[in-house]
Amino acid sequence: MTESKAIQLRINKNKELIIEKLKSLPIVQIACEKAGIGRATYYRWRELDSDFVEATNKAINEGRLFINDMAESQLLSAIKDQNMTAIIFWLKHNHAAYTTRVEITHPDGDVDKLTPKEEMKINKALFLAGLLKGGEKNEDEQKEHKQNPQQPKIKKGVGL
Repeated sequence: MTESKAIQLRINKNKELIIEKLKSLPIVQIACEKAGIGRATYYRWRELDSDFVEATNKAINEGRLFINDMAESQLLSAIKDQNMTAIIFWLKHNHAAYTTRVEITHPDGDVDKLTPKEEMKINKALFLAGLLKGGEKNEDEQKEHKQNPQQPKIKKGVGL
């Protein structure tokens, strides 16, 4: 076997090894350390080999799913052990009555009576907090968006 074939064989073996490590631990730095491969080498391989990119992305996703399953299992064990923090976490993320809510009130109690300046401040706050969701706009919203494209709008009648 020629030297270049031996090198390519070793590189392919190392690529397979890093892919396997990523499936069980989806953190590039740690997977590289466990496989004995430098991060620079890993990223160089990603730049040069689109198949490697696809395989590592798939392996990282599999690894995340594996870790998620493991974490969920531990969370359920903690709930069974009556760990109140785990119970609260589960309820906040899996039961509508316990989710975190944002309530917007106005002194008059009527959102339709907000001044344009007040509405702009609320919209900006909601947008920056990541609570304002996009979606289909009606004709009025489309006209307003053309006039002021940076201004997000409150969706009336949508609970937050």
